[in-house]
Amino acid sequence: MNNKIFDVVVVGAGFAGISAVHRLKKQGLKTIVFEAGGGVGGTWYFNKYPGARCDTHSMEYSFQFSEELQQDWEWSEKYATQPEILRYLDHTVDRFNLRENIRLNTRVEKVIWKQDDSQWEVSISTGELFLTDYVVMATGCLSKPNLPNIKGIDTFSGEIYHTSRWPEKKPDFASKKVGIIGTGSSGIQCIPLIAKEAKHLIVYQRTPNYSVPARNEVLSEDFVKDIKSRYELFREDNYKQGFGLNLPLNDISALDVSEEERTEAFERQWQKGGLGFLTSFNDILFNMESNVHAQNFIRDKIKKIVKNPLVAQKLMPNTPVACKRLCVDTDYYETFNLPNVELVDIKTNPIDLIKSNSVVLGETEHKLDTLIIATGFDAMTGALTNIEIIGKDGESIKDKWKIGPSAYLGIAISGFPNFFMITGPGSPSVLSNMVPSIEQHVNWISDCINFLKNKNFVSIEADLNAQNSWMEEVNRISDQTIYPHCQSWYLGTNIKGKKQAFTAYLGVPPYIDHCREVVESGYKGFYLSK
Repeated sequence: MNNKIFDVVVVGAGFAGISAVHRLKKQGLKTIVFEAGGGVGGTWYFNKYPGARCDTHSMEYSFQFSEELQQDWEWSEKYATQPEILRYLDHTVDRFNLRENIRLNTRVEKVIWKQDDSQWEVSISTGELFLTDYVVMATGCLSKPNLPNIKGIDTFSGEIYHTSRWPEKKPDFASKKVGIIGTGSSGIQCIPLIAKEAKHLIVYQRTPNYSVPARNEVLSEDFVKDIKSRYELFREDNYKQGFGLNLPLNDISALDVSEEERTEAFERQWQKGGLGFLTSFNDILFNMESNVHAQNFIRDKIKKIVKNPLVAQKLMPNTPVACKRLCVDTDYYETFNLPNVELVDIKTNPIDLIKSNSVVLGETEHKLDTLIIATGFDAMTGALTNIEIIGKDGESIKDKWKIGPSAYLGIAISGFPNFFMITGPGSPSVLSNMVPSIEQHVNWISDCINFLKNKNFVSIEADLNAQNSWMEEVNRISDQTIYPHCQSWYLGTNIKGKKQAFTAYLGVPPYIDHCREVVESGYKGFYLSK
């Protein structure tokens, strides 16, 4: 057999790619994974910036395909750090002998459907070509960096880092003047730590973000023992929750209680920390009036924490809570009380130019030794459109999605047979606990391939009408929420020229039900060919 012919090619070796190769290999399918990075981990390999950690409980943000792995692995903290997550993924790959199926430092450049052969031709950065029956894109929702188009940025001669491409060797910020552009999740995580080291830190903020305290802590033995004693039921509960997270829901409206009761509920979740703040009431994401109460609560917190009223005002968002991703932090707002930290509003006073050793804003020039770029990602679709993917009739995904991303279930795309995405546009993805959502997709895809092979089907392809109907449903649900009410990477507004579209399905349980119904109906919404 040609050693360059495979049953399945998987692109990406983060959580999704590792889960996929484990399941597909177990099914006896000849599988290879191509990973652009020098190690496994995906976003957790590249994002090594100070303070990088997950904002989901570590005992939920982990694989469930092996009970032995669940029982044996010991998470140290409530919110695991990037190094700990990377150790976990390396351990998983070695434990299940998956490394032999993974080629690192290998970028997939082109994927072309060969109609006559009902196969995909995959071109990689070495110039080699591979043939495969199926392609599984495990490229991640947040993997393609968004680089700011600022005049002169390439001329900066000091140290310059992007949070998503952090160097292996830890930068030294001591005695240095540091500037950081961006106050999204990565910026909010690293700013407090860099501020402790730098001689002077200037934070360039275009749009303030809401952030809630993490209240991170070392996991107690009793807590870990309790979860491990009922891990299966704990995981089942994941899939029953709207976000796929075990978050206690206060099942009443913020409008049905007194102001005092409302404040107490918000305060309880603020003290608990984490994304549970969004479950203080059942309508924060759906009722703008309820959301306003959440907004006011966080703004009042910022006002109380930040001593300088002018700085506090700059840090207060004027958008709905969670229409941009809610951030989770450790001492973020407190950092702006430090004498070496300066906040600059670049929405009212934009950056005009970056010179070899400075940032220029109008008449103001800031001399800097180090510049950090924390401007996020071309989210949801960027990793896919960055690869030349050509389906039937020579149509590329990039061209197809110029009018907005469209997919059936977030798994398949009309015109692209035997082509699957893990947590693609139109699935819960970033509005859910990513790891259980990944595994749900992996199981669906692997079961689908198994069905096709057992029934001697050559290909499967999403029906265009089913795909359009599904995206209409995604938009119908999102229109009932606060999500469309501000500019965010959820909509693609952070990328110049990108078609704005809400790309995530809200609600894990109904989504899983729909995926199940599609299978039980004989893959309704798909064309099956022999």
